[in-house]
Amino acid sequence: MPPAHTMFYRLFNLLSISPSREAPTEEISETTPTSRTKEADDYDYGGRLEAIRHKEYPQLYNASSQLKTVFLDHAGSTLYAASHIRAQAEEMLTTIPANPHSNHPGSQWTRDKIEQVRDRLLGFFGTTSRDYALVFTANATAAIRLAGELTPMSKDGTFCYTSAAHTSVVGLRGIAAELGAIVRPVEFDDLDDIIQPEHTNGVGLVAYPTQCNFSGERFPWDVADKVASRFPVHADAIGSKEGGGHPPWWVLVDAAAYASSSPLNLGALRTGPDFVAVSMYKIFGAPTGVGALLVRRSSIPFLRPKRFFGGGTVHMLSFDRMWQEFRAEIEARLEDGTVNFQAIASLHHALDAHARNFGSMTLVKQHTASITQYALSSLRGLSHDNGRSLCTIYGHCSAEFGPTVALNLKDVNGSFIGYIEVERLAVMAGIAMRTGRFCNPGAARRWLDLTTPDLIRYASLGYACGDDNDVIAGKPVGAIRISFGAMTSCEDVDKFAAFLIRHFHNYTCAQESTKVSSIRSASEEASIMKCTSPDKSLSASLQVKVDQIVVYPIKSCHGWSVPRDTPWEITPSGLKYDRSFVIMRENSSAPMQQKRYPRMALIRPRLVDKQLVLDAPDHESLVVSLDPAMLCLETTQSMVCGSHMQTYRVLSNEISNWLTSVLAVECYLACDPRLLLPPAIDAYLPPSPPSSLTESAALTRPLPSTMSRTAKRSEMSFANESQILLVTHESAQRVSDWIAEEQDSDDAISVIRKSFGPLQYRPNIVVRSSLRGIGSTREIEPFEEFGWTDVKIGNLRLQVSGPCRRCQMIAIDQESAKSLKEPYSTLARKMRVNGKVVFGIYLDIIDGATSFTRTASANTIQSGMLIDISL
Repeated sequence: MPPAHTMFYRLFNLLSISPSREAPTEEISETTPTSRTKEADDYDYGGRLEAIRHKEYPQLYNASSQLKTVFLDHAGSTLYAASHIRAQAEEMLTTIPANPHSNHPGSQWTRDKIEQVRDRLLGFFGTTSRDYALVFTANATAAIRLAGELTPMSKDGTFCYTSAAHTSVVGLRGIAAELGAIVRPVEFDDLDDIIQPEHTNGVGLVAYPTQCNFSGERFPWDVADKVASRFPVHADAIGSKEGGGHPPWWVLVDAAAYASSSPLNLGALRTGPDFVAVSMYKIFGAPTGVGALLVRRSSIPFLRPKRFFGGGTVHMLSFDRMWQEFRAEIEARLEDGTVNFQAIASLHHALDAHARNFGSMTLVKQHTASITQYALSSLRGLSHDNGRSLCTIYGHCSAEFGPTVALNLKDVNGSFIGYIEVERLAVMAGIAMRTGRFCNPGAARRWLDLTTPDLIRYASLGYACGDDNDVIAGKPVGAIRISFGAMTSCEDVDKFAAFLIRHFHNYTCAQESTKVSSIRSASEEASIMKCTSPDKSLSASLQVKVDQIVVYPIKSCHGWSVPRDTPWEITPSGLKYDRSFVIMRENSSAPMQQKRYPRMALIRPRLVDKQLVLDAPDHESLVVSLDPAMLCLETTQSMVCGSHMQTYRVLSNEISNWLTSVLAVECYLACDPRLLLPPAIDAYLPPSPPSSLTESAALTRPLPSTMSRTAKRSEMSFANESQILLVTHESAQRVSDWIAEEQDSDDAISVIRKSFGPLQYRPNIVVRSSLRGIGSTREIEPFEEFGWTDVKIGNLRLQVSGPCRRCQMIAIDQESAKSLKEPYSTLARKMRVNGKVVFGIYLDIIDGATSFTRTASANTIQSGMLIDISL
C-alpha cells in the first residue's frame, strides 16, 4: 500500500483546481480549486515516485531510510541519480577518455561520445542538427555571454532585457555599451511594441528568460516568431527593415530555469530564437561545469566575427602575422580549447537515467506543476489564530508560473519576519532552500518594491547581497525561495509546511523594544515575560557571582577559561587578549568564522607566560609571541560587521602552515597589535597606506534594531558587535531543560544536560545566583538578564546594550567541531526578538576609561567575585 502522503497526493490531483486571480502579493488563506483532467498517476509517474526516490536518490535518506533532507532548491541545482553516477564511474574505470584533439583510440572514443551526446541533447530539446547547432560551454552564464559577443549589435541598435532577467543576462549590457548600442531595460509586455518596424533602428538584441528564477513566472517563446513575421528577409543584406539576411532584431532566450522541468520543443516553433542558453546540472543534477548555447543554423552566417580563438577553433594560423582561418563547423569554431570531455561523455548516462526514471520532460512538467499547486494550496492555508496569513507569496496569480515559489513570512501583526533566521532554522531542520534576491535585480524590484535609489542607499551604508540584513525599515530586501524538481514529493512540501507551523505560527515580531517581549507561544511568553520584566517589588539592584571567565584570543576558535585564582584585566576593548587575532584566507577581507569552518573549534589556545600557545588534534603545539616587537607584521585590511579595520598580517610560514594544516584551507594569522602587550607600540608597526579605509572609524550604517550600541568600532577588538558577552548559568540551564523535555530516554536527557552548558554560547563572562553578599542577593530568574540595564565590576560600569543575536555557531560542538541542531533550533522557537534568535547580553564600557592602565591598579575581574547589577 502506498504511503499515506502519496495516497493524499493522488487524491489531491483528482480535485478540480484553477489558478487564483488575486493581486500578485495578496496573502491567501483559502485554496481555490483548479481544473485537472489528467489522471493522478501522470503526476507521480504511475505511482513510482517513492520507489524512484529511494532507489535513485539515496542521498535524501539516512541509514534507516528516513528522509533526512528536504531538498527544495531545484532552481539552484537538481539532484543527480545514483544510476547515472554509478554508470559514469564504471565507464571511467573501464575506458580511457582522452583529449579529443589527439588521434589515438581513447581520443577517437571521446570525439564519438561528444558528437553522440550533442545529437541526443538536440533531440532532448526537440530539435535536430539541421536547425540548431549545440555549442558546449562552461555553464549557462558562459552561453549567455557568448551569445552577446556573437550578436552583431550596431551603434544605432538597442539591447533590450526584461525585468525578469537573471544577472547574467543583465550583464550583457556591458558588451552592448562597448558596441555603442542603446541599453534598455523593459517589461516583457513592452517587447511587442518595441520590435515593431517603425520603432526599430539598427541591429539590436532582445534577451529574456522563459522562466523567472525569482518567482517562477513564465514567458512565451514567440518573440522570435514575431520578429521573423515583421521583418521578411532575403540573402542580400543584414539588419535592413526592407529585408536582409537576418532581421534587425536578434533574440536570446535564457532557458536554464525553464528547461529543468519542461520540454523545450524548439522544433514546434515557426522560427525559433537565434540563441538558447541551457544548463546541464539544472536538468540532470550532474555534471556541473557544462552548459550549452543552441545557435539557430540560419543565423550562423550573420554572426559577429570572433575576436579570441583557442586551441581547436582554427585549422590554420600564422605565428607572426595576423592571419588565421577558423574551422568551418560552428561547434568547433566556438568551443575554445579542450571541452570538459569527461563531463560531456557522462551526459549519456544522465539522459539514460532521466528517461528511465521519468519517461519524458512532459511527464516531469505535469508532475512539477502538480507539486507546485499542492505547495501553493498548503502555504496559502497557513494562518495565525487571528486569521492573518503566515505566507506572502509573490506571483502565482493569473499568469503561467513554473515550479518555483518565492515568499516571505509575516507575524500575527502583519510584520515581515526576517528570511535569514528562517533559513538558519531550515538548515537545522534539514531543509534545503534558498533566500535572498536570487541574482535577479529586476524581479526583486518588482515583487519586493526595491527601487534603485533604495539599493544605492543600502550599498552606501555598507549593506551587501548575502549579508545578515534581511528586513530594513520594515521592508524585506529578499525572499525565501522553494523550488521543485522531477523527484520532489508531497512529503517534502508537508515537512516544509510543518516546519513553518512549528516555528512561526502565532509568532510576533517585537518592533518597539529591544527586550525579549515576544515568544512563540502564549504560555511560553507569559512565563518568560515574568522573568524578563523586573519585579517592581524587588530592589533596583542585584549582586551575582562570576562563575567563569573565558577569553577567545583568536576570533571563532575555541575559548580559554581563565584560571579561577587569576584576576583578569578589563581593557578599553574588552577582556585582555580577547579576539586580538583573526585567521584570514588569502585575498579575502573577511576573517574566517567557525560557522563556515567548523574545524576552527579544534584550535585550542592557551595563554602562558605572555605567549599564545595553540593546540590541535594530531598537531604539535604552536607558540605565538604576544609581543608585537617579536612579530613580523604587514599591513592589510579586514571587514568586521561591515566596518573596515586596520589589521596586520603575521608574516610567518610556520604559523601559516600550521593553521593551513589544521583547517585544510590556505590561511594566515592576523592581529591588531594595539590589543597586545606593550603600551606604546607605534614603533613596531609598518606604515599604513594613505586610504580612508584604514581608519578605525565608528560604524556609519544603522545598527540592528536589537542593539543600542555605545562602543565604537575603534574601541573594540575583532568581536562582532560588542566588547563583552555575558550569559547566566540559569538561562543556559533553562534552554538545556527545554531540549531535554523533548528527549525520549534518560540517557539522552543526561547527555543533553552535560552538552549544552553556558560555554556552548561562547560567552566572556558567565554569572550565576549568589545568596551571600553585602548587597541584594536572590536567585536569578532565567532570561531576566534581558531586563538588566548596567553591570558594575569594581569601579567599572558597563551598560547592557542589547541581546546577542545568535547564529548556527552555537550549534557546533566546541569539543568535536561537529554540527548539531541544538541548542540553536530550540532557541529559535523560544527566544526571538524582532525575528532574530537571541541569547546572552552585550556589555559596553561607558565610563571609567581614564582608569585604564597597565599597572597593578588595572580594572580586573575574577571567578568567584560578586558584581552589581542594575535593573
